[in-house]
Amino acid sequence: MSPSGLDAAVEALATGLVVAVPTDTVYGLAVDPRRAGAVGRVFAVKQRPEQFPLPVLVSDPAELADLAVVTPAAERLAGRYWPGPLTLVLPRRPGLGFELGGDGRTIGIRCPDDTFVRELLGRTGPLAVTSANRHGEPPLHTADAVRELFGARVSVVLDGGVCDGRPSTVVSLSDEGPRSLREGVLDFAEIEALAAAGP
Repeated sequence: MSPSGLDAAVEALATGLVVAVPTDTVYGLAVDPRRAGAVGRVFAVKQRPEQFPLPVLVSDPAELADLAVVTPAAERLAGRYWPGPLTLVLPRRPGLGFELGGDGRTIGIRCPDDTFVRELLGRTGPLAVTSANRHGEPPLHTADAVRELFGARVSVVLDGGVCDGRPSTVVSLSDEGPRSLREGVLDFAEIEALAAAGP
């Protein structure tokens, strides 16, 4: 990945544009949720209904507490699986001004196991990132496929080669106990047991 490509992505994100990024799972469409109109662009590009909120990627597990109300179960799961393919859905930290869609009460957060995208996140701060595909269709695994599908609607496409991992496992911790929202590469029974374990 070239430094100039990374610079172009940082610049585009700072102006509220949509950027495609490689991750440890699949290609994603990224925007800065602090920029007015940016998240709306992703919903339009992806044809995703706005009642389905966008998850957020962070560069470091320590950022979890900046975005969400962290429970002991969340701390255990982040400590075990981050960086990696686990998205945690938690109550949103009061006063967090991110535009993500949905009802604004919860936030999905993941720290990816990919050096490049974490370098990008280190420069931009947390980004709203959703799989690069039209809503309901299979995710895309190459930069060329992203360019072919989205064209100029995505301002910068960072080419990280083939990203052919399974999507992250999504687990809600905002209710009484852990709840599986999407199956992924991780085993939910293992996650459930760790979430329920004592300190």
